[in-house]
Amino acid sequence: MAQSFSKRFKKDMRLNWSAYLLVLPVLLYYAIFCYKPMYGIIISFKDFSLRKGIVGSEWVGLVYYKDFFSSYYFLRLLKNTVVISAASIAVGFPIPIIFALLLNEVRSRAYKRTVQTVSYMPHFISIVVICALIRLFTANHSLLTTFFSYFGYDDRYDMLNYKEYFVPIYVLSNVWQNTGWNCIIYLSALAGIDMELYEAARIDGANRWKQTLHVTLPGIANTVILLFVLRLGSIMSVGFEKIILLYNEGVYETADVISSYTYRRGLVKGDYAYSAAIGLFNSVINVIFVLTANRASNRLAGVGLF
Repeated sequence: MAQSFSKRFKKDMRLNWSAYLLVLPVLLYYAIFCYKPMYGIIISFKDFSLRKGIVGSEWVGLVYYKDFFSSYYFLRLLKNTVVISAASIAVGFPIPIIFALLLNEVRSRAYKRTVQTVSYMPHFISIVVICALIRLFTANHSLLTTFFSYFGYDDRYDMLNYKEYFVPIYVLSNVWQNTGWNCIIYLSALAGIDMELYEAARIDGANRWKQTLHVTLPGIANTVILLFVLRLGSIMSVGFEKIILLYNEGVYETADVISSYTYRRGLVKGDYAYSAAIGLFNSVINVIFVLTANRASNRLAGVGLF
């Protein structure tokens, strides 16, 4: 007779108590910092007052959502968020894969480790320092402006003061900052490919390029698909930290995104209920993207998150 789930769970806990002990801090982290704060979502449906608190504040329904959808900024914020995120995916997602494939072909272990270490370093630099470096590189008479002056750019002006340059600067700086770190998981997937497959391909006469096409890429395809689905799930979540450290009022037209607008309305102006409504809208769109991408991945490739 099959045991009940509770009995099997208790038995498994006794046998693998050390594994459950290791995962306990992770569960506590998500419970305290991710799930418990979700209670605060209800303030987006209330006329929230710090004096009255969440429970004591009066219900106002969908007022804040209607205000946001009908505001002058809604379409601009939505467009900027999608454009920046889509450009980041189009440019930033394949580059770590290519970088991992190139590193995988390096035979000198010392050179490979050196390149990996150097490429990881920007990821561990504070975002404030990163943005300060970007401002230095794009200021008037700086490294980049002097370089582009040979192609007709007037290096007397700061590149971040031009709205048409903000998105390329943001996306390319993200590539520089995160490529080395993001390629780690692809290197791990490459290390898991059976070397006998390469040996069989060489016997069949496949060169390095054909081995990459027919052995390496299929070997990491599932990892690539899963990470792409996860990345689509954050398409509306362009981090506000880097945005607010780089933008100015002159480039709001292309630089202002939903997260930066939420920051200004919520933390700067103290309009907590309105910013909570924007945040919930953002999260719902992200969930829809994850579910849609996961369903398409399951149908087309037979691989998905669930």
